[in-house]
Amino acid sequence: MRHLLKTVSTAAAVAAGVLAVSAVSTGAAGAATPGPTSLYAPSDLVLTVGQGEDAATATVQRAVTLSCALKASGTHPAPSAACAELNSVEARFDKLVDASSTVMCTKEWNPVVVSAAGVWKGKHVAWTTTFGNPCEMRAGLANTALLNF
Repeated sequence: MRHLLKTVSTAAAVAAGVLAVSAVSTGAAGAATPGPTSLYAPSDLVLTVGQGEDAATATVQRAVTLSCALKASGTHPAPSAACAELNSVEARFDKLVDASSTVMCTKEWNPVVVSAAGVWKGKHVAWTTTFGNPCEMRAGLANTALLNF
């Protein structure tokens, strides 16, 4: 009986030691791995307006940030309206451009690029469009809160 008790207590001590070592090692590893910061998928965007023919070479004139995860925020002047609008078109930015505008603009070629890049509901998004000049941009984006900044 004594031998059995000694074996059981030795096994218990070894098991406790293994658990202590594994707790220390997983604790350190667990601390190094970042966990999710929110229950919501990230929705963070950077919206830019630039002078030039394409987003890669355009000179950025204005840029704003927009976060729509839990609460609308960012440097966008109307983040709540912009997030609601983006939700209504399911992040299809092209649906926000009004191609049927009746505003009269000159035909001068002074290209303006509008772009959006970032993450929408956990998925990467990148969108860009080029207008012939600033008047065409204002006319095409007159009915959108998201791209008027």
